Amino acid sequence: MLKNPILVALDVDQPEKALEIAQELKGIVGGFKVGPRLVMKQGSQLVQKLSGLGPVFVDMKHFDIPSTMTSAIQTSFDSGASLVTVHGMSGHEALSACAKLENQLNQIRPFKILSVSVLTSWNEKSFPENFKSQSISQHVLNLVNLTKKSGLSGVVCSGHELDLLTNEKLFKVVPGIRMSQDSADDQKRILGPKEAIAKKASALVVGRPIIEAQDLKKAALEFVKAATS
Repeated sequence: MLKNPILVALDVDQPEKALEIAQELKGIVGGFKVGPRLVMKQGSQLVQKLSGLGPVFVDMKHFDIPSTMTSAIQTSFDSGASLVTVHGMSGHEALSACAKLENQLNQIRPFKILSVSVLTSWNEKSFPENFKSQSISQHVLNLVNLTKKSGLSGVVCSGHELDLLTNEKLFKVVPGIRMSQDSADDQKRILGPKEAIAKKASALVVGRPIIEAQDLKKAALEFVKAATS
């Protein structure tokens, strides 16, 4: 599905800018991630255009009733997306419906639904009060187990939880990827690309360290090299 593990997060405000970045990085990175910041502006049209430049990861973290979630996923697929996110906390019924749809869509072309565990912008201190009866690690494990039980095989987690999932045969997408010299920005649980791949991550999401670099291609190639060498 992906040429290499690096998924560039197109965290910009203008669809034209996102397409410009994708055009410059096509063939270099593994794919492009878009979320509400862009999808709410141009939606399926943008996904369709980006899919002509590389695999598209639509990261909307759907968390709703099963029919709403599966309808949204179908729309992303029809627009050309290769990966989408749902939230693991949406529960067994919703995740099972998503798994059934994923199986159907894979008869047409490769497609992966990823279950989000705990956001990388959270740490133990900022974890919501109603979740603090368990650690972040335990929440991640519980949601991963629910994901597997529901029939999905893709998850999103931070690099900090990869050691807990070493023996899990899952497609693991890891945000919060930074080089040692990079600013963490609003990410709390970060890891380097080489370390994440060594811990069996399947794909890595990198945003600002690439898209805000003076030389986009050079920055992207550094992450690709670190993740693949």
